[in-house]
Amino acid sequence: MSVLRKRLGMITPSSNSVLEPVTSAMLHGVDGVTAHFSRFRVTEIALDAAALSQFDASVMLPAADLLADARVDAIAWNGTSASWLGIGRDRSLCEAITARTGVPATTSTLACIDAARAVRAERVALVSPYTDDVQRRIADVWAREGIAPHVERHLGLRDNFSFGEVAPATIADMIRAVAAEGADAVVILCTNLDGAALAASLEQELNIVVLDSVAVTLWRSLGLAGGDIAALAPWGRIFQTMPIIK
Repeated sequence: MSVLRKRLGMITPSSNSVLEPVTSAMLHGVDGVTAHFSRFRVTEIALDAAALSQFDASVMLPAADLLADARVDAIAWNGTSASWLGIGRDRSLCEAITARTGVPATTSTLACIDAARAVRAERVALVSPYTDDVQRRIADVWAREGIAPHVERHLGLRDNFSFGEVAPATIADMIRAVAAEGADAVVILCTNLDGAALAASLEQELNIVVLDSVAVTLWRSLGLAGGDIAALAPWGRIFQTMPIIK
């Protein structure tokens, strides 16, 4: 007799060292849900042509095809590139993934926007490891989606591997700083920042919502797959919230 389970496919940046262990840790003890990963090359985050070309759909779609071989129930591009490339890039990517594989798809950026809307945040803060120009571009892109950042903090880093080396204490300090400036929701905008485990405790400490990119990608993917998001409630308020999809 086969076991009914939900398989979640994650397209992963090659130099990301955070999202796989964090996703696996979050799913530990959650019966019937597994995550499966397929990589493509990403090494730096910048606005020059070489860095932007890393995210061409032609190199991302083969990773989705490989995940579909595992008969996953949802596929997520577990990265935030549309936050500076434009949200339309991710919407087109999801349409292409579903057209090729028949599997519903989302991305980290779309999940973060869905989550901010779901918690009805009015003053959203963005916390990231990115450089000044990337962070400015992100603010513009998010504002065009109707979510103009209230305040932000960033670390000025470019090398994607280095993002995964940022200490959780540094991330927590950035979250406390934007909370002190009036944010009611904080988005940790990078799937290679180790912030998911901070969310529940900082939500209680600061009385805000903390939306970690890895966590909300799992939240949205599990929802698309028809799984029980409430099973992950210890990881933050978003897992007690249903999406509001526009």
